[in-house]
Amino acid sequence: MKKISKILTTALSLIPYSLFLIPLFAAVPAANAATVVATVNGAPVTDRDITARVKLMALQGDARTDNRLRALSNIIDDNIRLAFAAQVQISPSDAEVNREIDALRSRGFDTSGLDPVGMNMLRLAMRANIAWQMVVGRTIMPTVNVTDQDIKDEIADLSRTRGLPVYVTLLRLVDIPEDIAAKLSPPKDCADAERMARTLGGAPVRVTAPEFELSEEVRARISILPELSWSSRQDRSVLLVCDRKRMAEYGDLDNVIRQNAIFKRAMFMGDQQLKQLRRRAVIVINNPSYRGAIN
Repeated sequence: MKKISKILTTALSLIPYSLFLIPLFAAVPAANAATVVATVNGAPVTDRDITARVKLMALQGDARTDNRLRALSNIIDDNIRLAFAAQVQISPSDAEVNREIDALRSRGFDTSGLDPVGMNMLRLAMRANIAWQMVVGRTIMPTVNVTDQDIKDEIADLSRTRGLPVYVTLLRLVDIPEDIAAKLSPPKDCADAERMARTLGGAPVRVTAPEFELSEEVRARISILPELSWSSRQDRSVLLVCDRKRMAEYGDLDNVIRQNAIFKRAMFMGDQQLKQLRRRAVIVINNPSYRGAIN
């Protein structure tokens, strides 16, 4: 018996000491491991990922009460975008991601407080955004056709929100009664409009100014107003655009506007495609409180 005991003791002494520690250290990650809240096509999303994404959203000024749901939804979309991009041979490089993060920092976005999980979430978001823009640019934009009405709508939107680099000459009739406004007819030119207004007892004010210097209220009223057409009566005033003349700064804006209209249409189509990809994706939500993330 003593001989057997001695043999066992000798044998155990030959086993590396580190092996006795395996059960102890193997239990540590399990105790501290993040909970897997969901999987997207087999890729896990943990509660730490969601917390990190919520922090990113807060840094961007988004602090709504349902941001954990929104964070999971965004992470799901990021994974779906990247998976589809890989299928069409699109994979943004680390250098491209780094450039985007540097650009973000240059605009005042502070990443110094992000832990490694937070930085991983930031890099995931940047990589997915770059990849999806490349997908849209290469696979959707070449198929997009915009109509003349699309371009007019785009010009009107830009005119209303920011103002175009054009000189606008307009007439404004203030304190005009409704019955008088109803008698205004389309003029032949600006001088004819002034004569008409005076004949009806009005005092037209003629102004020429860059459109972007006009008030937002005036821009909103004239953005879709054809030249030499009286606007509707609003706040007891009526407007008429005599003419619009492009400033030197206008440059190649027509092409920019067309490209912007194409890009908007392509992004809309991209959103529709993303919804289809989301419906086909295998998304498993392990925590019932996050079910709303896939609605």
